[in-house]
Amino acid sequence: MDLTFSASEAAFRDELRAWFARNDPGAEPVGEDASYAWRRDWQRLLAEDRYAAVHWPVEYGGRGATMTESAIFFEELGRARRPLMANVLGILLAGPTIMTFGTDEQKDRYLSPILTGDEIWCQGFSEPDAGSDLASLKTKAVKDGDEWVVTGQKVWTSGAQYSKWCMLVARTDFDAPKHKGLTYFLMDMEQEGVQIRPLVQITGEPEFNELFIENARIPDENVLGGVGNGWRVALTTLMNERSGLAFFLQVRMRQLLDELIEEAAERDLLDDPVVADKLGYLHMKAEILRLTAYRGLTTIEKYGTPGPEGSLTKWMWSETNQELAQFAADLLGADALTTGNRWAYELLRSRGNTIEGGTTEILKNIVAERVLGLPRLKGAAA
Repeated sequence: MDLTFSASEAAFRDELRAWFARNDPGAEPVGEDASYAWRRDWQRLLAEDRYAAVHWPVEYGGRGATMTESAIFFEELGRARRPLMANVLGILLAGPTIMTFGTDEQKDRYLSPILTGDEIWCQGFSEPDAGSDLASLKTKAVKDGDEWVVTGQKVWTSGAQYSKWCMLVARTDFDAPKHKGLTYFLMDMEQEGVQIRPLVQITGEPEFNELFIENARIPDENVLGGVGNGWRVALTTLMNERSGLAFFLQVRMRQLLDELIEEAAERDLLDDPVVADKLGYLHMKAEILRLTAYRGLTTIEKYGTPGPEGSLTKWMWSETNQELAQFAADLLGADALTTGNRWAYELLRSRGNTIEGGTTEILKNIVAERVLGLPRLKGAAA
């Protein structure tokens, strides 16, 4: 693995740094709705210069960036302290999946509004009794003429309250094996059959939602990848789920660690061997995460698709970020737990890191089976 950037990659990095220096979205406004609108405006600004989805092909509004250039983009985005795009699920998940399985009509209809943020997307996979075991989902879709009637429930649906479309997986064949009877739909969220209930987190933010779907209707033309092929299409979505974000998250975690070191220095705590040892340990883990993310990038470049190594970086980031936030609270004392203190927010928000985007337990199983080649646990979810 060679971490030296080529001349073209270094030029791309410098181009990004200059662009971010010229384009500052300003301070993030207070309030969930205002913040989301702010990030949508930021995405539109990125899209104007083809930076919203640099990894997309040029013909779809991207830059045809290589995987390394895409990683550089997310690193520089984090380094410049600029926000993620509002439609990050559409850009990283829906768009690439539609490019892979969509008809020409579907690509023409959906890709451009994803890029500009005019139509936000959410992901309707997890259910109350089928979170990590996607193939056990119970949401059903029944054919009715040239439409499908969908009934069921989804949960942990990020950004659903702002979404126009949902990547929905539902069961269409109840006699087939559970992996075979699924179909992937593009569901319009703006209909009476779809009800959204925000789930307020410990931070006070309604970031996730429950979806209650009662006789929602989806036209047959909104099936993606063919009836009964939902498992294969969903795997493509999931393989892209952590693509790129590891580079953004590791930079943000590095920045938090540097800020904690500065606060510890201001309090004359760096001479304490226990404090120095813990900060050194967190520095080491942050650097390992960065290098592991690049190792995963090497796998993608070699084989063409994301591999299970993405599970490893997500696992490493989530646990290290929790350790960092907890150590900040231990080190800074009661001040770090007061309302409005940034470390109080980081501590509370980090509790969800080992649950969202795949629980640590599931990620460990993936690494054990697909990276280390260990035998499959009997009765484990697929």
